[in-house]
Amino acid sequence: MCCFSLLAISISRQLKMRPIAIANRHPRLRFNRREVAAAVGTLDSAAKDFLGGCPTGELSLVFLTDDALARLHAEFLSDPAPTDVITFGGDPAFGTAGEICVSADAARRQATGAWAIAAELTLYLVHGWLHLAGYDDRLPARKRVMRRAEGRALRCLRSAGALPGFRFVK
Repeated sequence: MCCFSLLAISISRQLKMRPIAIANRHPRLRFNRREVAAAVGTLDSAAKDFLGGCPTGELSLVFLTDDALARLHAEFLSDPAPTDVITFGGDPAFGTAGEICVSADAARRQATGAWAIAAELTLYLVHGWLHLAGYDDRLPARKRVMRRAEGRALRCLRSAGALPGFRFVK
């Protein structure tokens, strides 16, 4: 078992929640994994307000560069364009909820200021969690429903004091 898996197990035991594997593959992004895990735990505790929430099982979160996420986008979705979030559904038979892959670079481009970067990355995390919960944003009407759910989820995190901090280093 790698040290990354041990960290995920340690976090999930301490916070008494689903197993969460968190990988930071961006060379300049820094964050506290416990804060990110707590944000997911907060969303999970509000699952009834979000189509029943993300499926049970281990959730994988990966923070990537634009190039790395674009490669995944090309390989799995046949679209080489950069994107902000890609979500892969899991398999309950294997105890997996899914994987949320986030571009830290996209968040940095969209944000204005240090806190805005944290807010944008949290939005991407929420967006992926909602996709796993069953929300879809391909059609305009469904996109509006998802945007409202994102707003509710962010308010939930804010009111619980569960907004994770993210920052970039030089």
